[in-house]
Order: sequence, then C-alpha cells, then structure tokens
Amino acid sequence: MNVEFINPFITALKNVTSMMAQTELQPGKPQLKGDQFSRGDISGVIGMVGPSMQGSLSITFEEKLALHIMEKMLGEKVSELNEEVADMVGEITNMICGGAKKNLSEKGHEFNMATPAIITGKNHTINHQVDGPRIIMPFQAESGKAYIEICFNK
Repeated sequence: MNVEFINPFITALKNVTSMMAQTELQPGKPQLKGDQFSRGDISGVIGMVGPSMQGSLSITFEEKLALHIMEKMLGEKVSELNEEVADMVGEITNMICGGAKKNLSEKGHEFNMATPAIITGKNHTINHQVDGPRIIMPFQAESGKAYIEICFNK
C-alpha cells in the first residue's frame, strides 16, 4: 500500500487529538494485519468510495484513552463507555477521514465518505469490506493506546 494514502490519515488523527483533546499520540510501527479483531474497546469505522478506489478506515481506542479524550474534548468526566462516548468516537472518525480526504483530493485522489459505524466491546471485530491489505498502526498516549487501520483496494 502506498504511504501517500496512509500518511494523511495518520496526520489527521494526530491533529484531531492534539487540537481537540490536548492529547499527544506517539506513533508506533505500522504492520500488516491478518485478523479482524480489534486491539481496543471502541472503534469507529468509515467507508470511502471514489472513481478509482475503495477503502475503509477504523480508529480504535482503549477504554481509558477514550474516556480521557471525552473529558478533554467535552469537559464531561464519564466512568464507562456510553452513547456519548460512541458519538464522540464517530465524530473523531469523521474528522480524521475528512482531514485525510482534503489532503488526498489535493493530490488528485477523490472519494466520498460514508457515515461511521461504532462498535464497542472487548475483542469486537472490524470488517473493512474491502479486498486489500489491512495496515494497522498503534499510537501510545499517557492514558492508553489507539490503533488506526486503513484498507484500500488500490
């Protein structure tokens, strides 16, 4: 998979968490992912379709990090994953994909975004519904880990 397609999502994730939640994420090493199991507790998944490509993005947070981001973004301290946290993860997913879309369209790669789906629970599965390699990249923050997965048919 071309890093030209991956880097805009990584940049958008770091920008969103830094600006909106004053939370710095330190990237780990990207890897090919061979299974559909999440590495965290709550995920936002969004599909992307364009004239010459199809793809999907997921962002997964460990519960502790999701709750920390919720408090930083919205000023609400919650003790467990709930509907408001799910809404926040959906909004973060939209912002990441939107930021990457802007960057990629400047390079001639156009696509439309679907509405994000939110999945919660330990060991939930993420189905990208795209026939292509899945790249997973971990991120570390003081409050826990996040994982971004990107899959394109191109």
